[in-house]
Amino acid sequence: MAKAKKQGTIPKHELEALAEVLYPSLKAFYDSQEGQAQIQAWREQKQAKKPQKPK
Repeated sequence: MAKAKKQGTIPKHELEALAEVLYPSLKAFYDSQEGQAQIQAWREQKQAKKPQKPK
């Protein structure tokens, strides 16, 4: 049986650099009214797709 190849990991400093670049834009989006509306619509859509549990 062949061994699975080990997947590489992203160095911590690279992740931190990416987060530093993306964070301001993401925060601005989530804080905006448009962002809040889109998040709410996504949550409602996600909830509607959830299978209902029988009682």
